[in-house]
Amino acid sequence: MQIHSPIPDLRLALRKRGRVVFVPTMGNLHAGHIALMTAARTHGDTVVASIFVNRLQFGPSDDFDLYPRTLQEDCDKLAAAGVDLLFAPTESDLYPEPQQYHVEPPESQNQLDGEFRPGHFRGVATVVLKLFNIVQPQAALFGKKDYQQLMVLRNMTRQLALPIEIIGGETVRADDGLALSSRNGYLSAAERAEAPRLQRLLQHIGTAIGAGETDFARLERDATAELDQHGWKTDYVAVRRQADLQLPEAGGKHALVVLAASRLGAARLIDNLEIDLPDGR
Repeated sequence: MQIHSPIPDLRLALRKRGRVVFVPTMGNLHAGHIALMTAARTHGDTVVASIFVNRLQFGPSDDFDLYPRTLQEDCDKLAAAGVDLLFAPTESDLYPEPQQYHVEPPESQNQLDGEFRPGHFRGVATVVLKLFNIVQPQAALFGKKDYQQLMVLRNMTRQLALPIEIIGGETVRADDGLALSSRNGYLSAAERAEAPRLQRLLQHIGTAIGAGETDFARLERDATAELDQHGWKTDYVAVRRQADLQLPEAGGKHALVVLAASRLGAARLIDNLEIDLPDGR
């Protein structure tokens, strides 16, 4: 696997590489990231990964300085997964001067995760567009665990007419249902045992909706109450339309998704569950 930091070196290495498939990451890789790398191989000729902890998407109360940097271990995992090139820029490579031009997603960025992390999606969209311009892939993969992020980036790519196919990768889970995340490492042993409750509650909501429940607000309140009773600090549990993450209309026929974000100790965990009702309810 080739590793490049300067942008000109990466661009030179990508010449005549056929269909390029790109998987951006912030490193500290786990099996969920590796699943995206493996899936990427089926979509093109050359798989490019990136590792960059992007300061722009961290708020004042976020964990930028504490975010784990595990470059050597990550390189070993990527090489074993068959990644062809790794782009591992420094901040001076990617931001040689203060970034004064930004991608500003629409107002919907300020709902759900954006309500609790102001400016987060602005930072994500800006760095991803910059990475797209550097790598110039024909396809890019992002995990569905970050459901709102996937939608922001898919919409950005479509509205800016970028010639890139955006592919969502299914969430990889531990045997007990917990979505794999770099932030799971912040959990104590007791918190790790408690953490699967989040996915179980989403499954409960999905089952209730599948059985005909339409009082989504009550389902959200009940799930939040149960989490909070077990020591969580919940930002949101929300049932939304898959298409645009807006509130479902009463009696509407939508594919739904239930999303949640809640803190357990030092870890802020997010998860979601797509609900596809076969009868169109």
